[in-house]
Amino acid sequence: MFEQLRDSLRSLLENAPSSAADRREALTDLKAALVHARLGVDDLRGGVESTRAKLAAARAELETIQRRKALAAQINDAETVSVAERFEGLQTERVDVMARKLDAQERELAFAEREVTEMSADFRRAVAGVGSGSFGGAAARDRTVAAEVDAALGLDGVADETLDAQRRADARTRRDADADARLAELKRRMGK
Repeated sequence: MFEQLRDSLRSLLENAPSSAADRREALTDLKAALVHARLGVDDLRGGVESTRAKLAAARAELETIQRRKALAAQINDAETVSVAERFEGLQTERVDVMARKLDAQERELAFAEREVTEMSADFRRAVAGVGSGSFGGAAARDRTVAAEVDAALGLDGVADETLDAQRRADARTRRDADADARLAELKRRMGK
């Protein structure tokens, strides 16, 4: 998913740029790419939440179909039972597909989260100069340096603010789309 960013980080760790300006530029580009990777993980997380909600709704619909089929069977309404069985089969298949989709999305999210965590650690090492003889010495390997670098580059502040703003915008977009869909469904039901 993030192969290009990972390759760039490894290249920076293994091959020292020729000048401090080149190094700063490379780190700035990598930081921006890392922020985008984190936003990508947030998008995956949103997709998982959306699929989870759709799966819950599909399961509820399946229960409704099964309940209606049982009621129709109690009053010996063969035609309604037949129709309900057809819809039950379709809905059961839909639930199964959505459950498998959710499982795949959850595994993809877990993989992406691990990858971003590893890339963040690689990035901090690149900023601190760890992994390259020309970027730093023993002091650069100290954990406090990595924390100071995170603070200096805004990995804990500005990036988080950017991520939070993007999350809010995405949530607002999802809420608006949901409201539009509900309104359209209500209009459809009312025949307008």
